[in-house]
Amino acid sequence: MEENNENVKVTDRRINYDQDSADQQGVAQESEARKMERKKAAQDYKDAAADKENAYPRLDFSTFVFSLSSSALAHLGEMPNPENGQQEVNLPLAKQTIDILAMLEEKTRGNLTHAEEQQLKDFLFEVRMKYVQKAK
Repeated sequence: MEENNENVKVTDRRINYDQDSADQQGVAQESEARKMERKKAAQDYKDAAADKENAYPRLDFSTFVFSLSSSALAHLGEMPNPENGQQEVNLPLAKQTIDILAMLEEKTRGNLTHAEEQQLKDFLFEVRMKYVQKAK
């Protein structure tokens, strides 16, 4: 087998918190470089997806909440499962989706518009009531 003698540089990007302060400064610089990489990746994604945006409805908080609520309703047997067209009750999955909506309500408190907050509360009320009816 022929051996390739090109120089190869390996950079260890793992953070070692036991290093001295000079090394910690290098970690801070590395962190800044990592932030720039993430920003560039986000922009590259946005650019690559720009021509495909018309394929799906606009995604915002309201459509996200509506999607989760629809999933909860499907798990509660209130609407057909989009995968097979059957109305099926799956209480554990419904509960998990309702818990996700409740977590969103808690974590976004004070950061939503009045309309978004009201929509989330209304959807949560509806799916919780339907869950209680199905769980009896």
